[in-house]
Amino acid sequence: MEAEVILKATNVDGVYTGDPRTDQSATLIRELSYQEAIVKNYAVMDANAFGLCKANQLPIVVFNINRPGAIKRVLEGDSDFGTIVR
Repeated sequence: MEAEVILKATNVDGVYTGDPRTDQSATLIRELSYQEAIVKNYAVMDANAFGLCKANQLPIVVFNINRPGAIKRVLEGDSDFGTIVR
């Protein structure tokens, strides 16, 4: 695959410290490493998927697909939109 990035569309704004739908103290994480995502067991993708992206140095952008203009903002590299795992 000759991709430059993996886009992970979800129904929340990115990766959080907990489930933002049930935990009011959950905070959005704008950037994290593959290792942090695996060790802290963030429920975005399974550990194998994170491992494959890490091995291939393929960043993952996690974003809310339900936001107007979401895909456009991600493709334009809007750094204030979603979470990047690298």
